[in-house]
Amino acid sequence: MSKRKSGLDVNGIILLDKRLGVSSNRALQEVRRLFNANKAGHTGSLDPLATGLLPLCFGEATKVSGMMLDDDKRYQVEIQLGVMTDTGDAEGQVLETKPVPEISQEQLAVCLAHFTGDIEQVPPMYSALKHQGKKLYELAREGIEVERKARKIKIFEIKLLDFSTPFLTLEVFCSKGTYIRSLAEDIGHYFGCGGTVTKLRRLQAGQFQISNAYTLEQLTAMDVQTLFSCLIAVDKPLEFMPVVSLSAEQSKLIQFGQTISINQSQPGMVRLYHENLFLGLGEILLNGKLAPRKMFNLNNADKS
Repeated sequence: MSKRKSGLDVNGIILLDKRLGVSSNRALQEVRRLFNANKAGHTGSLDPLATGLLPLCFGEATKVSGMMLDDDKRYQVEIQLGVMTDTGDAEGQVLETKPVPEISQEQLAVCLAHFTGDIEQVPPMYSALKHQGKKLYELAREGIEVERKARKIKIFEIKLLDFSTPFLTLEVFCSKGTYIRSLAEDIGHYFGCGGTVTKLRRLQAGQFQISNAYTLEQLTAMDVQTLFSCLIAVDKPLEFMPVVSLSAEQSKLIQFGQTISINQSQPGMVRLYHENLFLGLGEILLNGKLAPRKMFNLNNADKS
């Protein structure tokens, strides 16, 4: 006999401004308790040292969280040159210190241009990537270091916000899979002195901005109605996909997993709706038929 759920079937996305010093999972659970939500997940963790935008998905929105992992990100980072740690940030043990050379604005501009565009980056040992079934950070905590293959990433833009030796503050707009700690180390190595992250804040993830995020304190102070009004619709991250509107009969067939014929020939993934109700994702095949790919159940969501 299955265990009866005691919480609410909450569906939607909350933009959290994660505070310093807590893990992403702890931050998720704190907000989950506010909503008394049965199901929740986040869309790419932030280290305890990092603050800023952390989209949290509840209920059916967890089905889009994997897609949100692919979003481009924007960060503000402070790098201390001349210091190298085992984690690549200020939470780690200092491995080595070196004097910071005199760096002109011109040299700095050349350096930042060097790391802009399509580049290869070696992931840090303190990451959630796996080696032979074990996460790299677990191996790192055991004092084990393994060889990591460089991965192709893209840095769209690096803005210089401030430079006062030995601290360098940048705004970085980058693709998925970019490790800002590795970028900080690489910039430090470029100048021959090493570097480590001292502050990190996520400003943007895909279409979502930090200006629209709430702190835990703000969410906690809200009444129930206001709290639930902060939820973003499940289909919001999918707005880049074309829309297909279905009749009641077509909706039933597609929800039962059947492929149907429609008057639309452009192949690819689409959002499916019936009378403004988001049904899920389908794919228009080369033969012009529509096949269900990921269906959502938004009919019975609790509202409070």
